[in-house]
Amino acid sequence: MAPETLEFEEPIAAVLREIDALNQLPPTDARDRQIEALQRRIQTVRAALYASLTPWQRVLVARHPARPSLEDFVKLLFTGFVEIHGDRRFADDHAIMTGFAEYKGQPVLLVGHVKGGDTKEKIYRNFGYARPEGYRKALRAMRLAEKFGRPIIIFVDTPAAYPGIESEERGVAEAIAVNLREMMVLDTSIVVLVSGEGGSGGALGIAVGDRVLMQEFAIYSVIPPEGCAAILWRDASKKIDAAEALKLTAPDLLKAGIIDEIVPEPVGGAHTDPAAAARLMDDVLERVLGEVTSLDRETRLRLRYEKFRGMGKIGIDFVDAE
Repeated sequence: MAPETLEFEEPIAAVLREIDALNQLPPTDARDRQIEALQRRIQTVRAALYASLTPWQRVLVARHPARPSLEDFVKLLFTGFVEIHGDRRFADDHAIMTGFAEYKGQPVLLVGHVKGGDTKEKIYRNFGYARPEGYRKALRAMRLAEKFGRPIIIFVDTPAAYPGIESEERGVAEAIAVNLREMMVLDTSIVVLVSGEGGSGGALGIAVGDRVLMQEFAIYSVIPPEGCAAILWRDASKKIDAAEALKLTAPDLLKAGIIDEIVPEPVGGAHTDPAAAARLMDDVLERVLGEVTSLDRETRLRLRYEKFRGMGKIGIDFVDAE
């Protein structure tokens, strides 16, 4: 079944309705040729639409309910996955998944947010909003990876950390801050991939690494556009303006030096063809993982520190110019 279309994909939706109508007719050679022509037309229209997406449209693509998640990539790219549960302090947060697996024969640790598929699973995963125990579980697993010399591959896809009272009571800010500090000096290779929404501190809490990659239509921002609009303009309807101002797209972030490389996606986004998205990711991930694991300890930690220490230089230069 084809994934649902987004609000800006009405030209695609119209062609899909034509195909559905034709599928109700008795099979004939003429009907099949017409369906094939319409399917080719979809590819053409989709390519044209996705060649010039606005920042807000990219937000919608990054949030698509069918966008492949860590669970999908585990099945498509890794073998022998064994999940690690619990933070050994309070509970097992289902919004963050972590576990050991093999990538092309190399043992690795996987860490990432999980939003869930259907409604029941979304509730179970808390819609990808991690609580403090999720970040503490992630760090516990990363320290195991450090102990056994296993590289860490991280998938970031969350709207934000969970903002509820119980999350604050259990120290979500402290948990994220500790992760930032510890990941900066963790003695093993770390590759971070922003695969969907990279929202606020909830994303950054597991996003310190030697390389930060980002899928083509993912987003990465200090705040969601709706929240930004509500704060700056007291009007959440200005979310489109906020998305533009936040510079949250992969090209914007590559230009600013926040990420290191953009991972291409299939035409129409990863949700249209998860297997193709995984193949494109595989090409980049294998190369980048090889690069960071080849570095000696001192060089790797120095470059990681310098990478994050240098962020914000654009803003500093701007202030100096003023």
